[in-house]
Amino acid sequence: MTLREQLPASQVARQTARSLTAWTGSYLRRVVGIDACCALAAGMLAFEVRFGDHSYADAAYFWLALAMPVLWIGALALAGAYDTRFIGVGSDEFRRVVNAGVCLTAAVAIVSYAAKVDVARGYVVLALPSLTVFDPVTRYCLRKRLHWLRSRGECMRRMVVVGHPDVIGDLAAVLKRDAYHGLAVVGACVLGPDRPPLIGDIPVTGGLGNVLDVVRNTSADIVAVLACPEMSGARLRDLAWALEKTGTDLCVAPALLDVAGPRTTIRPTAGLPLLHMDHPEFTGLRWLIKSAFDRTAAVIGLLLLSPLLITIAIVIRLSDGGPALFRQTRVGKDGHPFTVYKFRTMIVNAEQRKAELETQNDGNGPLFKMRADPRITRVGARLRRHSLDELPQLINVLVGNMSLVGPRPALPDEATRYGDHVRRRLAVKPGITGLWQVNGRSDLSWDEAVRLDVRYVENWSFVLDLQILWKTWAAVLHGTGAY
Repeated sequence: MTLREQLPASQVARQTARSLTAWTGSYLRRVVGIDACCALAAGMLAFEVRFGDHSYADAAYFWLALAMPVLWIGALALAGAYDTRFIGVGSDEFRRVVNAGVCLTAAVAIVSYAAKVDVARGYVVLALPSLTVFDPVTRYCLRKRLHWLRSRGECMRRMVVVGHPDVIGDLAAVLKRDAYHGLAVVGACVLGPDRPPLIGDIPVTGGLGNVLDVVRNTSADIVAVLACPEMSGARLRDLAWALEKTGTDLCVAPALLDVAGPRTTIRPTAGLPLLHMDHPEFTGLRWLIKSAFDRTAAVIGLLLLSPLLITIAIVIRLSDGGPALFRQTRVGKDGHPFTVYKFRTMIVNAEQRKAELETQNDGNGPLFKMRADPRITRVGARLRRHSLDELPQLINVLVGNMSLVGPRPALPDEATRYGDHVRRRLAVKPGITGLWQVNGRSDLSWDEAVRLDVRYVENWSFVLDLQILWKTWAAVLHGTGAY
């Protein structure tokens, strides 16, 4: 028995808390410092713009600018913007910052009205909105630095996973690939009769009855229970009570594949916390807004990028005398075919030579991909590197065949081999970019690419579209997975 196993639960809890707060405390101190600097900068900017003459009568606003960091940090704390659960991933942190800005603005308005204090509207209009913009931007920069540290194995939370081997392996592979989540699987408790010694490189250290011992031995600070029939409500309750004594967090994955966010709500029914799942929306006002946004952005993009588009077309024509545009039939929403437009990146007779290269396919599933495809021209390789060959698809968006964000447009022979669950990705328009674009592009396996497409279909929202568009810039600049 190790020394850690001999410790009482209270000491284990203290050690677990220290291991977690070692880096979270330092990170939160940086966040608080950034928040204070942003608040001071916004307050002084508003003071300089509104009261440039620095008259004595406006001295109160100068002191208000100096007090702005305290007010802002208090508003952020009340909004939950310092919750460690949202460190480094997701949009909850930024949403809470925006909520803090809105609530602080409303509080200033209510207090000034109730106390009959004449607050300069110009000062408030400049200070609080600018602060609500400055702070998320600086927090985003700090988050990117955290992602870099996590890519080196630092600032990670240690996780023990409970479930069946195949599901544990899938989760571990995703967390290892996307290290920015900050979760490192250090042990597995396998349920069922088959218990291999290793799942990938993760040691299997017990079963359902050994979870607490595994947490102690691995110094884990979070336990993830994956969907499995062996985990009854009573067992989960007992596990939660046991982990509470050690200060270890507990996460439970429902048996709903890739369904999250606003579609799921927990409602107590007959004393049971039932998870209700709403159907995804494929019609209505939100889709009208998405369509209007897509076509407006396509018009603006085509106008602004017209010099670049013309230049690329001329370069392709001069390189080998072939056509600049490549037209190909793809499968769109509800299985309807359409013609997609791209800049030609391969030799003119590329489709005829595809059959002789089938044995060198680097992809898996029905999608044909080659890392060193001999049909790609020199100009085409540069265009593909930064996805410039996709720009003519703005024409498809304008005419309504595609969307800016959506699943990857499928080839007809690829779509004929879809299973029922894969055909779900045809429920919406295909997109120029999507979750597949910002998560590795051609480096993804076929199963992972399909899973991302289905996840998008199940959890679409306008905010998610904006997040994907934002991340697309980084994916395009780095060129990861583009070939």
